Amino acid sequence: MTQQPPAQGSPAPGRTDAPGGAGARADDQRGNPATRKEPARLARDTTAENPWPLRLLSSKIDAYVARMTEVWVEAQIVQLNRRAGMSFLTLRDPDAEMSLRASMYRRDLERSERAMGAQLSEGSRVVVHGRPTFWTKGGSLQLQVDDVRPVGEGDLLARIEQLRRILAAEGLFEPERKKPLPFLPGRVGLVCGRDAKAKDDVITNARLRWPGLPFEVREVAVQGVHAVPQVTRAIQELDADPSVDVIVVARGGGGVEDLLPFSDEGLVRAAAAARTPLVSAIGHETDRPLLDYVADYRASTPTDAARRIVPDLAEETVGLDQARERIRVSLSKRIEDEQRRLDQVRERPVMQDPTVIVRDKVVELDHARSRMRRAMTTAIDLAAADLRADHARLTALSPQGVLDRGYAILRKPGGGVIRSADHIRKGDLIEGVLASGRMVAQVVGATKPAPAVPADGG
Repeated sequence: MTQQPPAQGSPAPGRTDAPGGAGARADDQRGNPATRKEPARLARDTTAENPWPLRLLSSKIDAYVARMTEVWVEAQIVQLNRRAGMSFLTLRDPDAEMSLRASMYRRDLERSERAMGAQLSEGSRVVVHGRPTFWTKGGSLQLQVDDVRPVGEGDLLARIEQLRRILAAEGLFEPERKKPLPFLPGRVGLVCGRDAKAKDDVITNARLRWPGLPFEVREVAVQGVHAVPQVTRAIQELDADPSVDVIVVARGGGGVEDLLPFSDEGLVRAAAAARTPLVSAIGHETDRPLLDYVADYRASTPTDAARRIVPDLAEETVGLDQARERIRVSLSKRIEDEQRRLDQVRERPVMQDPTVIVRDKVVELDHARSRMRRAMTTAIDLAAADLRADHARLTALSPQGVLDRGYAILRKPGGGVIRSADHIRKGDLIEGVLASGRMVAQVVGATKPAPAVPADGG
């Protein structure tokens, strides 16, 4: 199947028959030794004037690939065509979105399947052993496989666990990122397999709970090589639809190999970036693909997802009736309590005869007036007694009172009061102030006051 390159330095076989083209120039070179050029030995020696023919390039690539050693390659089988003598495979790297054609003899394929105890199928993750080859006519690289082995489940789980730790360290699993699901979505986006039971489980159970609930369904591949891009695209489309209030990704369980797409890093990051609340209903109780960790709600089954995304109309109706009954009872009790209080108010005497309160206030006012009058009278009497006492004291202490008792005040003509005989002389005129009226007199004599006697008798 591999073509051997021509010996370096010799003209490559084949020709181009276009008139005036490279074939014509090659004929001229072969026919005219003076104009014939040797092709460049190395690629870096080629020029625009001395290029390599395409067949020479293909033969050199074939020679280079032929020197490669056998290699083990991990990939996913995208396509498998079994033929009588040779089987053809298309291998794909799910993380790099690249593919490579491979071929395998029927006997080698059957031997590998016997060793595995199972038949290979599209979507299987495998490790293949083979040698790279280059098909010169088609200009394509392929792999000649002689052994196929399945990727161990333990290896797959270890890789998923490693990715889980990376995403957890980025905070994509934190509860604070979870968006609350709406109480009653206007429209539900559903991502599921084509004609899958999970689709019927979600739609039927959701509409049993809330009849007429509208759905926006995206039927995609939920396992195999096309699952990751199709599920990712469906999530992004539904997230961009403003009428979709919640997205459900449903599958309904499966083996580790079947659930691998829902642990793909690209799909998981697309789900984490969705602004619409997302429900993951991929596996069963024991299945935990990485999509479950970033989803806003993880449902154990598609039926559980249907119960979670919408309320039960019957239960809500019963609850509404119960709430209405509680409100009615509460209002009735409140009205009865208020009626009882009103009756108690109406039974009071003042409500029987409203003038009672006025009469009581009149009596209280009369009593207050009487108390005020007595208090004022007492206060006035006490003030009058005090005034009389003060008047008596003032009268007794006033000069007029002294005069009324028969005394007189003697003053000099200038108005000064005479307090001692030393202040007057014989012949002075003096004025006498009596209790009633005044008089003028002349001093005919005065007696000097006796000198003061010291206290110690000396």
